[in-house]
Amino acid sequence: MSAVSAFKLVLLSLIAIVALELLAKRLRLPPAAALLVGGAAMAFAPGLPPVVIDPDLVLIVFLPPLLMDGAYFFVWADFKRHITPILLYAIGAVAFTTWAVGLVAHWMAPSLPWAVCFALGAVVSPPDAVAAKAVLERLALPRRLMVLLEGESLLNDAAGLVLFRLAVAAALTGAFSTSGALLSFSGLALGGIAIGWFVGYLTVTLLRLLDDDYLIITASVSAAWFSYIAGEMAGVSSVIATVTCGMYLGWHQHEVFSARVRMRGTAFWEVLVFVLEALVFVLIGLSLRGVIHRLGGAGEAIAQLGPAALAVVAAVVLSRCVWAFGLETIRVLVHRFAPRRIAAADFRSAAVVSWAGMRGVVTLAIALTLPESLPGRDLILFAAFAVILFTVLLQGLTIGPLIRIVKPLQDEEATAGYLTEPQAWARLLAVQLEAILPLVHGPDGSVIHPRLLEQYTYRANISRTFESAPALPNDVRTAHYDVVLAAVSAGRAEVLRLHRAGLINDEMLHMIERDLDLEEVGAQHSRG
Repeated sequence: MSAVSAFKLVLLSLIAIVALELLAKRLRLPPAAALLVGGAAMAFAPGLPPVVIDPDLVLIVFLPPLLMDGAYFFVWADFKRHITPILLYAIGAVAFTTWAVGLVAHWMAPSLPWAVCFALGAVVSPPDAVAAKAVLERLALPRRLMVLLEGESLLNDAAGLVLFRLAVAAALTGAFSTSGALLSFSGLALGGIAIGWFVGYLTVTLLRLLDDDYLIITASVSAAWFSYIAGEMAGVSSVIATVTCGMYLGWHQHEVFSARVRMRGTAFWEVLVFVLEALVFVLIGLSLRGVIHRLGGAGEAIAQLGPAALAVVAAVVLSRCVWAFGLETIRVLVHRFAPRRIAAADFRSAAVVSWAGMRGVVTLAIALTLPESLPGRDLILFAAFAVILFTVLLQGLTIGPLIRIVKPLQDEEATAGYLTEPQAWARLLAVQLEAILPLVHGPDGSVIHPRLLEQYTYRANISRTFESAPALPNDVRTAHYDVVLAAVSAGRAEVLRLHRAGLINDEMLHMIERDLDLEEVGAQHSRG
């Protein structure tokens, strides 16, 4: 496919995205499912050339910004609070699924080497951050479950990629070492954290020096690719590097971004992420034709590889269920002996988590990177696509009804220790009032801006007073909005102090910060 044809295909995909998103809303379907089916339908449209996807290009174009998006807005306090279950799923569940799928694959195809079977397990084991976010973002879940699923999806790709590389290397060389695998994973993870922190630190330092909105937005968005590529060049986990960089930027963005930059950057980022997420699922659907063609046609592929692929799908789903309910069973036993140190088991949440393991672009891209000489490559490709189709379509379509049926327990500790919204605003407004009091009185003690708290009335009176003048006097305009900006600045400092002190959570911070941003941008615009 020529570059011009590829560009035309992207434009066609964007048109299809709009139509499929509208269709999904009308039918109340998960957009990811509609986009995947639509992409597959486009793949077999008459006259459309076969779509050959470069897996390395897909990973480096799509994965960094989508990982950055999840990490940037991830709640650091919740991540630390739930770090144990997140790691149990991000590493433990991936390793368990790899092992279970490897056993099933060897049982269905005894001629395949064990290393190839475990390579298949590593390909399909990590739930995808893009797929999970696309399916779950419109569902009402307890905060604890959302943190668990988002945190898992951000970190498990690294575990899956490491296991995949080790399994493929063992299949090609015939050598494998468990201790070497553990050391390799630890080194890749720690190296990724170091690289991500370093890139994040350099980015924040650069952002403090820039004073142009568009340069700041460009630099902050580019950090996603810089951290990913830096991780690859250093030979460490590029996924963990990107996630670490995103968390670092997310923590410092309240200090380095102005209100105008944050509003513009957020709008740009939301559109970018929407387009990339939608294109990912369309590309997965489009790649179906190429996979089927390599396997000799749909009928031949289903006849030869269908039973094994179905067994792999069953192993993927059941292994996650076993892991989720197994952890809750262990929690029951531990809770009996240490009820104050560990929460009681929640099998309702386990049911939701076990059914929320959607796979997506990472699974397909990893499968497409398999060497042509690797035995069982066709089975891995076909099984990977079967797992993606099943998890995105069936699980994505039924996860909503499942949540409504099981009704997972709401978090009791989610807001414990935090201020309520009225309490937060009360502290914020008290600080703002204290900040403007010295500014609204003249040298003789008289009030300069008696109607500052009633801004719309004040502005109307000022407009009537000076309606015959060619322009509002600058001194009146400047004095008024200087006071407004001083109040906003004081409020911003106070809300950030409350957040850093652990008195308000990230959601409250973002909500109040958005209101302050709107007030600041309006005041700056009116001040001139």
